[in-house]
Amino acid sequence: MLVFAAPVFAEKFIDINAVVATILAFICFSLTASTVYILNDIMDVEKDRLHPEKSKRPIASGDLSIGMAKVLGVLLLSTALLVSYWVEPWFTVILVVYFIVNVFYSIQLKHVVIVDVMIIALGFVLRGFSGAVVIEVRMTSWFILCTMLLALFLALSKRRHELELFSGDKLRQRKVLEHYSTGLLDQMISIVTSATIMSYSLYTATTGPNTAMMWTIPFVIYGIFRYLYLVHMREGGGSPEKVLLDDKHILGTVLLFGLSVMIIKIYFH
Repeated sequence: MLVFAAPVFAEKFIDINAVVATILAFICFSLTASTVYILNDIMDVEKDRLHPEKSKRPIASGDLSIGMAKVLGVLLLSTALLVSYWVEPWFTVILVVYFIVNVFYSIQLKHVVIVDVMIIALGFVLRGFSGAVVIEVRMTSWFILCTMLLALFLALSKRRHELELFSGDKLRQRKVLEHYSTGLLDQMISIVTSATIMSYSLYTATTGPNTAMMWTIPFVIYGIFRYLYLVHMREGGGSPEKVLLDDKHILGTVLLFGLSVMIIKIYFH
């Protein structure tokens, strides 16, 4: 979804060439991200088998052999790099950087407290940045900041969910969770939540010929508050994509937000 953010906010979503380039970028990033997930699942296969949800993944469950997973990973990454170079050479550079960073994350950085969630946030920023590169528009500093803060919000919420799920079971939880506490994560989430809402509000108020984008602020506030409700009251947040698809309130908010942005970009700019 973040790959499509740049063309929407840059008013390029009615340009057929930009739309095609963005769809190809979406496919390439999906293939690259899939390669990263394959690599991570291979390295964490023993740990994943002890996890109530991750144990159902193809590699952890034994449905997909490690050898076949490696072949699949090479095929996916090769396809992504070839297509991305055809779309835009700089986009290939972004994919390579994303892949290398995530290799280091899988090997070591995911065990380093605070750095682990910042690396996750960087991955989201690179997704948004790739959407801008393939349609040749400049990303504003506000866009980068809002993307990074929202990604940190999701990553910290995920860590909190994992910490609550395992309740100190060191055998089943991530190694890095030994360095977190619920109180610490709640403070971090509180700071990031405030910064996200403030940054997006300032972005809508200072970017563009008018302040019509400020009408979308209520959607952002409600979406974040709803997500916090699911994290604290429903023990959710472990999988952002699952929350998006399973919670009608979150899904409806995202759809209304996207629709309102496009309407404002068409009729008020």
